[in-house]
Amino acid sequence: MVMAQSLFLSLKKTYPNCLIDVLAPAWSLPLLDRMPEVAKAIIMPLQHGQFGLMTRIKLGRQLRSENYDQAIVLPNSWKSALIPFFAAVPHRTGFLGECRWGLLNDARKLNKSALTMTVQRFVALGLPPVAPQPPDYQPPSLPANKSGQAAVIEKFSLTSTEKILVLCPGAEYGPSKRWPAAYFAQIANAKMEQGWQVWLLGSEKDKVLANAISTLTNQQCRDFIGQTSLTEAIDLMSLAHTVVANDSGLMHLAAALDKTVIAIYGSTPPEFAPPLCKKAQTVTLNLPCSPCRQRVCPLYPVGHPEHTQCLTGITPERILELIGD
Repeated sequence: MVMAQSLFLSLKKTYPNCLIDVLAPAWSLPLLDRMPEVAKAIIMPLQHGQFGLMTRIKLGRQLRSENYDQAIVLPNSWKSALIPFFAAVPHRTGFLGECRWGLLNDARKLNKSALTMTVQRFVALGLPPVAPQPPDYQPPSLPANKSGQAAVIEKFSLTSTEKILVLCPGAEYGPSKRWPAAYFAQIANAKMEQGWQVWLLGSEKDKVLANAISTLTNQQCRDFIGQTSLTEAIDLMSLAHTVVANDSGLMHLAAALDKTVIAIYGSTPPEFAPPLCKKAQTVTLNLPCSPCRQRVCPLYPVGHPEHTQCLTGITPERILELIGD
């Protein structure tokens, strides 16, 4: 959703008077609220992976009264193209994906060699098919919200300082994206000795990682994992100086907030979906076995010294050097 903002920005540049409505999961509404390019968010009633044919047909028919000129379908799945079809949107754009001829009447073949980045693919769908590839794009931008910052400072009784390090140890994709908790803890201990505050951010699914880091840092980190809404996470991160994160949604959020970002990549290539801000640095070992794009290391069993070596080989010392003083 963060990278989709580059598409919205491109559409507004090309068609300044266009109105952009976004059909998206309810969890993403706090992000869309921070994007002035978006006129309205429409809640997608189905969870990721749910088919729900009748729900899609019903929602599509409800949206007919909006008289949309164009629908741009970012996911490549067959089912994601159903709602624009049943909404009778006259111009339905997307990549071919799962044989979507008919559902899409502006179905484009994805040129992966030209469009090597996710953000390029999103922006290309908002341009005519004959537009040069890869397209130029504006990076996502989520300016800090002063009232939101004040609210989280008050709610969590925070002492805001210039030296706040945010650690994001989670990654929804799987363990092959997650730098070891012990390494995050080593980073935290080193920076706290230098007077930094260290905050942990993530979802409820990251609690095990948070507990491990807290144990290894004698409970000295401020643990927000699983304790904030997405809106609060945005406002907390906007107070940070530096963010160290795995390849994850929070990493992209930190980049959109124009933070100093150090993004750690294991099984995925940083070139495909890098943090889109000038102050970001990506770290990868470029091992022969990577990027494997697997959720779990396919080469060795857990406990083997070379298991997820693409991550364990990235030392805390290297990350500390990048953070600096």
